Amino acid sequence: MRLTILGGGGFRVPLVYRALLDDPARSVSEVTLYDTDPRRLRVIADVLARLAQGRHRPVRVRLAEGLDDALTGADFVFSAIRVGGTAGRIGDERIPLSEGVLGQETVGAGGVLYGLRTIPVALHIAERVAALAPRAWVINFTNPAGMVTEAMAQVLGDRVIGICDSPVGLVRRAARALGTDPAAFEDAGRVAYDYVGLNHLGWLRSLTIDGTEVLPRLLADDAALGSFEEGRLFGADWLRTLGALPNEYLHYYYFRRETLHSIRDTSQTRGEFLDRQQGGFFERASAAGAPDAAYALWERTRLEREETYMAHSREASGGWQRDAHDLEGGGYDRVALALMHAIVGDSGTRLILNVRNGTTVPQLAPDAIVETVCEVTSKGARPLPCAPLREDQLGLMLQVKAVEKAAVEAATFKDRGAALRALALHPLVDSPAVAARILERAATGA
Repeated sequence: MRLTILGGGGFRVPLVYRALLDDPARSVSEVTLYDTDPRRLRVIADVLARLAQGRHRPVRVRLAEGLDDALTGADFVFSAIRVGGTAGRIGDERIPLSEGVLGQETVGAGGVLYGLRTIPVALHIAERVAALAPRAWVINFTNPAGMVTEAMAQVLGDRVIGICDSPVGLVRRAARALGTDPAAFEDAGRVAYDYVGLNHLGWLRSLTIDGTEVLPRLLADDAALGSFEEGRLFGADWLRTLGALPNEYLHYYYFRRETLHSIRDTSQTRGEFLDRQQGGFFERASAAGAPDAAYALWERTRLEREETYMAHSREASGGWQRDAHDLEGGGYDRVALALMHAIVGDSGTRLILNVRNGTTVPQLAPDAIVETVCEVTSKGARPLPCAPLREDQLGLMLQVKAVEKAAVEAATFKDRGAALRALALHPLVDSPAVAARILERAATGA
């Protein structure tokens, strides 16, 4: 089976390759990497070469000469691109912050700006996949994953599936807090959970083990809630008030004042940190010119990246360090591998994925992309029925989905009115005038 990774020079690509090397099924025989930055591609190829050392029959790596070369003959395509690079992310964050509203990669005005820049490229990729590899499955890692997947689905239908590691991370951390081996959650006969929302905006609302609902027990236990990231991030009182465990990114919505204050007071945004950190890594690794040196630099840089993940939200919720088991990195690589296995093996595995809604949330259009529990077979991912959403959950989903749809419309048809609507309607943007200024500054680069 042939796998193509678009954005093959991305910093987290070695996590995917490591998962493939560790895969007992050996389902992928060749990985093709494509990236618009040749230097980054060469550095990541060196890191992969070091990972392959000492492995019996390691997965072959091929560097593509162009997009069409990368896609031709692919069985699966991982799309993990970053249009505009980390420099683009800096603008997505700083422009909204200059107007007093949140700037973040996937949330708020920053997420809308990133989507407007990324969707045209994602649509081009979808069109080339349809032309050159029409039977391939596209697994979209590219953020903002919900709106990018929704745009690509206009071309590819159900053959594009969005993934994120936040929901599965939440489920596993909840399991660990209850003293349950997270691996048990891969047994659908023993464990079931209800998770529904949009990408970076969802809730774990039910968790059962051997037929017993255990989420209320977790919510009632202060010590257990304080033992994992979401419990510390949101606080026991608020989680009990919600009666659910929110995705970590909902901290930007529920605690917008505190998070905005933390970000505005910092000397550098997350984008500025990553631009400096990753720029330095690729420069040093390129100069080193050897797989061993490139890998050592990558591992040190990866750990620092994980340690600083969502640092502003952690600072806004009292300041605390991430747990050791959350610093391993990856997560989304394991979800992607499980998704591939489920499709190839026709297994009926249950995974939390970004797919077309169908009738899962009746208040949303059937083709709207939602993030929820799916059953995966050789026919793709089918969203499972879920319990009705509460008014507060549904209201937030409807408003953010309106933002996503407007952003897709704006990027597809180059419609300024739709772009303004996407920014102004976002719950974290408090004025159409602010939205208009953000849009103008992003368009002019001012």
